[in-house]
Amino acid sequence: MGLRGCPRLPVTFATIIVAATGLPALAGRGIAACLLFWYNNGKPSDSGFIILSDGGAAQDGYFLRKTFKYRLYPNRLQAELLDGQLAEARRLYNAALQERRDAWRMMGKSLNYYDQANQLKEMRAAGDLGLANYSACQDVLRRVSKTYTAFFMRVKVGKKAGFPRFKSHRRFDSYAFPAYGDGCKLRDSGRLYVQGIGELKVKLHRPLGGRVKTLALKRECGRWYACFSVEVALSEPLPATGLVAGVDVGLTSFAVLSDGTAIANPQHYRKAQAALRRAQRKVARRRKGSNRRRKAVRELQRIHAHVSNQRSDFQHQVSRKLVNAYDFIAVEDLNINGLARGMLAKSIHDAGWGSFLSKLSYKAEDAGRALVRVNPNGTSQRCICGAAVPKNLGQRWHLCPECGMSVTRDHASALEILRLGLSLRVLTPTLVGVA
Repeated sequence: MGLRGCPRLPVTFATIIVAATGLPALAGRGIAACLLFWYNNGKPSDSGFIILSDGGAAQDGYFLRKTFKYRLYPNRLQAELLDGQLAEARRLYNAALQERRDAWRMMGKSLNYYDQANQLKEMRAAGDLGLANYSACQDVLRRVSKTYTAFFMRVKVGKKAGFPRFKSHRRFDSYAFPAYGDGCKLRDSGRLYVQGIGELKVKLHRPLGGRVKTLALKRECGRWYACFSVEVALSEPLPATGLVAGVDVGLTSFAVLSDGTAIANPQHYRKAQAALRRAQRKVARRRKGSNRRRKAVRELQRIHAHVSNQRSDFQHQVSRKLVNAYDFIAVEDLNINGLARGMLAKSIHDAGWGSFLSKLSYKAEDAGRALVRVNPNGTSQRCICGAAVPKNLGQRWHLCPECGMSVTRDHASALEILRLGLSLRVLTPTLVGVA
C-alpha cells in the first residue's frame, strides 16, 4: 500500500499511463518514490530507493505573537549542512505534492496530511529521507496541506486559483521546527543548537523575550537567519497623553497628521534605482548558469534586500513615534491593491502603506492605544464643516467656500479622517491640538 488506502498499480498499467501522459510511474509508490524521482532529476528508478545524503504583564490574558529575527554565522561545513537540510525539505515538499497529484489523477483519491505523515516513520527508518528532525518533516507536509487548502478556498470564492506548484531551489528558502526544544535550542552560551547541524553562531542584537514557540531557519541572499516566533504578553498600557490624530498617507509626503505635521517620503526604491540599474545590467550580461551570473544575481538580491530593510526600519520608527504620542489614531481603510494597479504603482509600492499600517496596528494594540480605520471615500473632497470641496489630483490646496478653511489638501484630508474616526466612538472627546 503505497498511497494510503490505494493498492499498488500493476507495472503494465503504470507503463500505459506513462506512455499516455508522459508522467513518471510513481503512483502507488508513496512519497519515497517521488523523493527518488526528484533526487534523480525526473529519472525514476525501479531498483529501489536510495539513501539521501515569558516577558511583560498580561492584559486580560491576551498575548501577541512576535518574530525575532537574528543573523546566523555558520562556518563552511555548517553552511553546507544547512543547504543540504533545506534541499531535503524541498524534496519532501515536491514529493508530497507529486503523490497528491498522482493519487487524484490515477485513482481519484484526495490525500490529506495524515495520509502522508503516516509514511514518515517508515521512510526515515529505510533511510529514504535525510531531513534530521522528525517534527520538521511533519511541518513540510503541513505546508503542502495548507497550500491545497488555500487553493480550494480561492476556487470556492471565485478568485484566480493558482494550482500548487513544485518548488525549485530558488523558491524554497526556509524550513521550520514547529516545537521549540525539539531539535533546536538557544544555549546559555549564546549559540543556537540545530539538529543535524550543530551549534551555530548567532548575533543576538536584542534580547529574546517571551515564550519561544517555533523556530524557522531562513536563507536570504546567501545569508542565514534564525526567526523565533515568540508568544509575549501584552505590555502595560502607555500613559495617556490626551492627544488624538488623523493620519493621511500619501506620496508627496509619506504621511500628514491632523495637526499639520508632514512626514517626508524617503523614497528608498527611487534612490536605489541607479544601483539597481547597474546590478541588473550586470546580470543581463552574464551567461545563464555561470558562476559569474550567480554572483551578479546575489548582488542584485542584496540591493533589493537593503531597500526593503530601509523601508521597514523607517516604518517601525514612524509607527512607534505615533503610538507613543497619541491615544487615538484614525487612518483610512485603503484598497491598496487596487491603487497599486494604476499609473502610480511604483510610488505606492515604494511607500509601502500596507506594511506601515500593519506595524501601526499591532503597536497600537500592544500599547493599549485605539486605532480606527475609516471609509476613505470623499475624505479629500469634503471639508470638516461638511461642505463639498471637489478637487482633482493636481490641486494640492484646500479652500472651503463655506467656512473659509485654507490648508493643504493632505492636511484637510487628515482632519476629515480624524473627524470620521471620532464619530465612530460612543463618546467623542474634545479634539486636542486640532483647529
